[in-house]
Amino acid sequence: MTVFAAQVSGRRRRARRLLPDLTGWGFVLPATLVIVGLSLFPAVWALLLSLRDGDLLTGGEYVGLQNYRDMLGDTELAAAAGHTALYTVLFVPGSVVLGLALALALNLKIRLIGFYRTCFFVPYVVSAAATGILANFVFDPDFGIVNAGLKALGLPAMGFLQDPGQAMLTLVVISIWGGVGMPAVVYLAALQDIPRELVEAARVDGGVGRHVLRHVVLPQLRPATVFLLIWQTITALQLFDLVYTTTKGQPLDSTTTIVFYLYRQAFQLFHSGYGTAIAYVLFLVTLGISGAVLWRSAR
Repeated sequence: MTVFAAQVSGRRRRARRLLPDLTGWGFVLPATLVIVGLSLFPAVWALLLSLRDGDLLTGGEYVGLQNYRDMLGDTELAAAAGHTALYTVLFVPGSVVLGLALALALNLKIRLIGFYRTCFFVPYVVSAAATGILANFVFDPDFGIVNAGLKALGLPAMGFLQDPGQAMLTLVVISIWGGVGMPAVVYLAALQDIPRELVEAARVDGGVGRHVLRHVVLPQLRPATVFLLIWQTITALQLFDLVYTTTKGQPLDSTTTIVFYLYRQAFQLFHSGYGTAIAYVLFLVTLGISGAVLWRSAR
C-alpha cells in the first residue's frame, strides 16, 4: 500500500507540473493550426508545384529541376532582377536615413509634436494600391501637379512614370514617401529608450551635437538599424502592388520587378511551376541577405 500510494502521489505531482504547460498549449493550439494550415502547407505545396510544368488548374508533368535551370537563361528575369536590385539599393538606404532624420526631428519637444508624428506615419498605413492611384494623378505628364509646378517655375515637364529612364526613380520616390513612416517610428521609439544619463554625460564631457550623435546616439540605435535594414530589404525585394497600380511593369519593361515578373508568369501566362520556382529562389536570396546583415552586425 505504501508503494502504491507513493506511485499515485508521484503521478499527481507530475500532472500538476504538466497542467500549466497543457493549459498554455490549449490556448496556442488553435493559432498554431491556423499558421500551419495557411503557411506551412501552401509552402510545401508550392515547392512540389515548382517541380512540375503545369498551370494552376492542371497538375502538369513532373520536370524535376528544369524550371530552376530555365531561370539561368531567362534574359527577362535577369532584367527584372536588375530592376529590383536598383530599387533596393536606392530605397533601403534612402528610407532608413530619411527615417532617422525624421525621428531626430520628431523627438524634439515642440508644440503639436503628436500631430506632426501622425502626419508622417499616415502614408505608411495607407495601402500601396491607394498610394499608386494617387501617384498616377500627381506624376501625370500632362495634368499632374508636379509638372504644373515645374512649368510655373519655367522648367521643362518631365515624363516620370511614362519615361523609361525616370520610371524606376519615380517609384523609389513614391515608395520612400509612403514607407518612411516605419523607420521613423522605429527610430523614434529607440531614441526614447536611450538613457538620458548617457547623453548628459557626453555633454558634460564637452561633446557637441554631432559628437553626441555619432558616439552616443547612433551606437544605441544599432539594433533598430539592423532590424530596419532587414525589414526594408525584404519590402524592396517583394515590390509588386505599387508597380501593379502604376506602371504594370512599363514603359518598355523598365519597372518590371521580380515579383511582378513571377506574377506575370504564374497568373497571366499560366506558367505556375516556373513562377513558383522564381518565388523560391527569391525566398532563398532574401534569407541569405538577412543572414548576412545579422552576421555583419554581430561582428
